[in-house]
Order: sequence, then C-alpha cells, then structure tokens
Amino acid sequence: MNPGDRVRVKRAGQDHEGIVMPSSTATHLVVKLESGYNVGVDRAAATVEVLEADVYDVAESDTEETSTVEFDADLPTISLLTTGGTIASTVDYRTGAVTAQFDAEDVLRAVPELAGMANYRGRVVRNILSENMTPGVWQDLAAEIEAEIEAGADGIVVMHGTDTMQYTASAISFMLDTPVPIVFTGSQRSADRPSSDNVVNVVGAVQAAKADAAEVMIAMHATESDDRVALHRGTRARKNHTSRRDAFETVGGEPLGHVDYETGEVTFDGPYRKRGEQELSVTSALETEVELVKFTPGMDQTCLSMVREKEGVVIEGTGLGHVHTDMIEQIDELTDRGTTVVMTSQCLEGRVCDRVYDTGRDLLEAGVIEGEDMLPGTALVKLMWVLANRADVESAMQTSLAGELTDRSVPWI
Repeated sequence: MNPGDRVRVKRAGQDHEGIVMPSSTATHLVVKLESGYNVGVDRAAATVEVLEADVYDVAESDTEETSTVEFDADLPTISLLTTGGTIASTVDYRTGAVTAQFDAEDVLRAVPELAGMANYRGRVVRNILSENMTPGVWQDLAAEIEAEIEAGADGIVVMHGTDTMQYTASAISFMLDTPVPIVFTGSQRSADRPSSDNVVNVVGAVQAAKADAAEVMIAMHATESDDRVALHRGTRARKNHTSRRDAFETVGGEPLGHVDYETGEVTFDGPYRKRGEQELSVTSALETEVELVKFTPGMDQTCLSMVREKEGVVIEGTGLGHVHTDMIEQIDELTDRGTTVVMTSQCLEGRVCDRVYDTGRDLLEAGVIEGEDMLPGTALVKLMWVLANRADVESAMQTSLAGELTDRSVPWI
C-alpha cells in the first residue's frame, strides 16, 4: 500500500474508501475521501484492502524542500508574516484536530495563485493558535513589521487566526504609523477542506498590500462566494460569525474597500491614507494591566473588586452605556484609586451617551470616560496603548487616533 492507491479501510464498523495520502506519522493512515475531506485512521486498529494501485501520482512530502522565488524588478515586494491560525494550519492525524504547522514559505507552495503577483519574502513571527495571542506578541509583530518596511517592503501581509485578529489589527493600528499597507488575513476553514477560504483571502490580501491605501486592514471574504474580498479598517472590524466565510464585518459603516478575486482590481469606497503620506513610526509600549468587564443583569457586583488594582477597565454596558445603579459607588471607588474606567456599549451600532438618563449622569460624575462608538475590544486595546503613551488619557480616548471612532452615528444603508 502506497500513497496514490485507492483503498477501503474498515474500522469500528465503519468503511472509508479513498486515496492514500502521505502521513506525518507511521502509526496513522491518511485517506482522502471523494468528498475532498481527509480522514486519519489508526493503522493498528484498521483493516485495509487495496482496491487499485497507483490511481494518482501522490509524492511523499519532502521536509527539506525550500521555496525558490525569483525576483522580478518590475514587481512590488510583499512581506508575508505568519503568526499561525487556520490559514497556516493542517490536520494533526493523531488527534483529528487542526494545528498550526505551516511557515511563510509553505504558503507560497500551497497558493500557486500568488506566483507572478509580487516578489515575496517572509518569516514566522509566531506559530500559535489565535486564542494564545498576547500583547507581548503584538509588540513583537510591530517590531517585525517595522523591520520589513525599513528593509524596503512595499506592503505587509500578516497571516493570523481569525478569532483574535481584530484585537491584533487594532493593536498594530495604534502602534504604527505606516507608509505602506498592512493587511491581516486568515481563513475560517483549513486548507484540506473543499470549502476552504484560504486562497481567496490570501490573494485578496496581497492585492490590497500592493494597492494605495497605507492603512491597517483585515482582508476576508465579503460574501459566502469566492467572488470578493472585503477590506475592513483594523479598528472597526468584528468577527460576527463562528464559521461563515464572510464572518467579518465593518461595524458602523461600509468596508474600506474590496478586491475582485477574478480581476484583482482593488477599489476603495471611502477616504483613506495614501502611500507615503506619513513616515514610519513605531510606538509599541502597552499598559497590560487593563481588563474588559461585560455587564449583565443580576451579575455578581463584587466582580469589580477583582479589577481594583488594574490601571484601566473597559466596561461593556447596556444601551447608551449603563450598569446597575448599585455598581456606581464601586466604579467611583475605582476612579478615586486612579483606575481609568471607559464605558462602551453592548450594541453593535451607535454611540455611548451618558447624559440622557440619571444612571449615565451618575457614571460621569463617578469619573467614567465615554467610549463614544468604539468597539469594546478596540477600546480595550486602545486603553492599553493610551495609558502607556499619552498624558491626557481622557482626551486621547475620545479622539480618533486610528479610525476607531466615527464622527457621528448615522444609518449607512
């Protein structure tokens, strides 16, 4: 039995028929089913029947293989930085789980559509799942992006897990003034799945990194089809679905732009910072003693005592930015101790306004800063950055520094 043979595998009363694929372990058999999915089976616990030999020419993977990318002086240079996530993942057939295993060069081998679009160079910043992302990695990533731009990169593509991508994109938005596009991308579904979105998203991200908008953006499917990639401003994006390919949305407005997958055309629908309009500057200090607290009816109000030693707290309140009136005294004590408290809303649209009802006015009297229409996650990251880099915290939190605030909240459709 060799890779490329068609086999029938019997195990635990189930039959699987498909093509034998190269396996990363000697103890597991990998079979590609007709559906396109791969399954891993414990060899010792299975009975295998070879139905037909050499149906497909499937080469064993060469772990020593390296990518050779020819330089074309007429093409821009795009730096591919990898942090991990599903877009850089494969299946671990010991457990059946998706694990981060690819490096930047693997992406070039896996996405041949990238050939001829740009000159590429890349490096692995981290190889982690996005739930393991930390502010320290944000700082390391900012330093790597700085180095790549200083070395002449015309654009940056950061491959990142989707679950926490909006936090990292926000952090980089505040940390860097950039003269070139910085584009985050990922995938909702791993490359071994027939419905994977990795190729479309990576191609869209590279096209955006070649374009004129020197912004921090998130490039992900605009629809469930493989037709367009939406470009969301890093501080206004939110993952709004667990598994759909078009999970990301720009909250409070339209996406910054789109990429047509077939033609590669990049269009922008609103104002943006153009290439070269600002000098490269990195300010990556962060105050990490900041927490995000979500208010819920009937919550244990003593939870605020757990954050009394923090430098900053972002509260995700109701509606216009409210909490239970019994919590106002504790918030007053927090601000008296020197903790900065910022109020945001659980609503996806609209602006915090604590001047309408008595509760809001009492919160303002207690020293709460209105978070305007910032997304709670963005407000958390911004407060980390502002506490470390700005003297007037209240003014900075209520000033749009990286497109995180809109001028006013109005319907856009």
